[in-house]
Amino acid sequence: MKTFLTTTLLAGVLASPALATDFIANTFYDAQHPLAKYGYTEWAEMVKDLSGGDLAPQVFTGTVLLAPRASMQGIRDNVVQVGHHAAIYTPSDLPVANAVQELGFNYSDPLVAIFAVTDFSMHNAAQLAEWEEQGIVYLGAYATPPYILMCAEPVRTLAELKGKRIRTAGSAVSAWVEAAGGIPVNVPSSEMYTGIERGTLDCATNAANDLVDRSLLEVAEHTTLLPTGMYWSGPNWGFNPGFWSGLTAEQRSVFMQASARSMARMILNYTAQAEAALETAKDKGGNVYEPGADIAASVEAFRAKTLEGVYDKAAETYGLTDAKAVIDDFRAKMDKWAALLAEVDTSDEDALTALAMSEIYGDIDPASYGVK
Repeated sequence: MKTFLTTTLLAGVLASPALATDFIANTFYDAQHPLAKYGYTEWAEMVKDLSGGDLAPQVFTGTVLLAPRASMQGIRDNVVQVGHHAAIYTPSDLPVANAVQELGFNYSDPLVAIFAVTDFSMHNAAQLAEWEEQGIVYLGAYATPPYILMCAEPVRTLAELKGKRIRTAGSAVSAWVEAAGGIPVNVPSSEMYTGIERGTLDCATNAANDLVDRSLLEVAEHTTLLPTGMYWSGPNWGFNPGFWSGLTAEQRSVFMQASARSMARMILNYTAQAEAALETAKDKGGNVYEPGADIAASVEAFRAKTLEGVYDKAAETYGLTDAKAVIDDFRAKMDKWAALLAEVDTSDEDALTALAMSEIYGDIDPASYGVK
């Protein structure tokens, strides 16, 4: 059924009138998740409006078209023309993106991250070469609030964490969980609920909004406000190169404008939903804890260790021949955006959009970027 649906939809796109602008856009997140709601559903309406109806995305959310691990291949193979892909699911294919994600444990501001990661991803030569090699035209990032622990039983100390099976995403947090005495389990976020419900997981690390958006409160009544990293690896909007090259420069410019505004909107709303979900959890009888001193100290020590070893990790684990240059450029972009955002009202979507257009897309030529 899935193959038939995908084939039928794609045939409809390709059989549309000459130079048709209907196309398929896909994210594996459920429709109400902030990355889907603001990054795809509202983004699609924005694209339509900015293009005067010339561009008409058909948005699919969830896993009806592509499983999370298959999303990049789906973009490359033109199953979808635009898609979200989390690079942590394909580390051997995207070593640069995963090498910089190793620093996710060391940052906590998603607004800084989403713009800095996009800036890096669209200007760093090594990262650009990687997108091209994998058949993706990158147009913008996603970023999460800091991940916290949501568990079936209280996990507030190292003793309570010991032996717990914890859903993790990415090697850095997995390494910390293992060092702290837990058992990391790397499964997609779409499997958190069933894993905890069936007892194959004791906890999940993810943003707090999933207590409500993915109903985790039903199976994970105990939340600990322990920051275990944030995520940004891979494109929120990765375009099929053939589809992208077939667009006009004006159409590509529309997508850039939509990306700039949607990134601001995603973070403002993602953060608000995470904070609201914690209040909802409390109101419905869930438990929200501050972390104990020993487990908090464990995270801080791991952050320092991550910084000390990040160059070696990039070179030895991910095979980067220019590891120091890549990592230093990424850290410089994070510093740049922390300084830029300190000068604007970070609750003002218009101001954030203008800043992104100026500092990220200002020197990107829509007539040539990503075009073969």
